[in-house]
Amino acid sequence: MMINEYWPEFLSLALIHFMAVVAPGPDFVVTVRQSLKFGRSHGVMTALGIGCGLGIHVLYTLLGVSALMHTSEWLLIAAKVLGAIYLVYLGVQLCRSKPAKDNGPATDAANNPDTPAETQSLKRAFSIGFLTNATNPKATLFFLAVMTNVVSIDTPIAVQMFYGAWMCSVNAIWFMGVSVVFSAEKARFWFQRQMHLIERSLGVVLIAFAARLAFA
Repeated sequence: MMINEYWPEFLSLALIHFMAVVAPGPDFVVTVRQSLKFGRSHGVMTALGIGCGLGIHVLYTLLGVSALMHTSEWLLIAAKVLGAIYLVYLGVQLCRSKPAKDNGPATDAANNPDTPAETQSLKRAFSIGFLTNATNPKATLFFLAVMTNVVSIDTPIAVQMFYGAWMCSVNAIWFMGVSVVFSAEKARFWFQRQMHLIERSLGVVLIAFAARLAFA
């Protein structure tokens, strides 16, 4: 009964979040770098760290937004406008994506089997992923935008916690997939050639969502 009631809200939240997750950013760069430099296991651990780091944003955003909604209407409106502007900004940046021309030293190292391998503990890989996401201020702004525009003030905190757990899990699973892809050399080269097209498509979708949220 509760699932049916909040199903549309959950689908909207899940779709917007997924669009943001797959859009390359600091988490993507770090996961790729870890996978190329240290291997698949370290890439996966970094992805798990990213998923856990997102939990920090989920926690304080839920608490902060809850307080915001009950104190000042103008602050809530300002948060919605600011959030919509950020989504448009993110979409525009993706639409401006261009084909990669040169991947620099990281690609050279990946293609050279004689390059000395550096050592790194799996714990360190996890902490890198965790801190990369937990200290990212754009994640705070994104959650503020989404939670104020998509999630109803009447949605129970237990349901909102489920939303947060879902997003953390999606983050971890997605970047685990990224680490697997970029551990395979042939797949990595194909992905790099097509990335600009993928980014542009995601950019259009995010801008459309921003417009819908701003004028709803």
